[in-house]
Amino acid sequence: MKTKKEIRNEYKQLKFRKGVFQIRNKSDGRVYIGSCMNLDKAWNSQKFKLEAGIHSCRELQEDYRKSGADNFIFEIIEVLKETGETEGTEKEIKELEEICLMEIQPYGEKGYNKKT
Repeated sequence: MKTKKEIRNEYKQLKFRKGVFQIRNKSDGRVYIGSCMNLDKAWNSQKFKLEAGIHSCRELQEDYRKSGADNFIFEIIEVLKETGETEGTEKEIKELEEICLMEIQPYGEKGYNKKT
């Protein structure tokens, strides 16, 4: 049996897909764009927040409440290329998210994001 230390070290060695995702409203095409360090777990996290009524995007939360989970789809739109480096990764992901926001413009009638 492995020790806690061995399990912890193995976990640290795991590589998670990092990048940008969108949650798309299937009825009107509006999207919410976000980014995270673990794309494979992002939908569970986002869906939990929406189901619990605690998502940070109020408009998305309200549409989710009205339309239900079946009306929304989670899509990965950009994956950060793995370089083996851990330094600066969060900054790179945010920069990638900003590029996606500029390209897609998910504001107003097109989306749920707010211009900063």
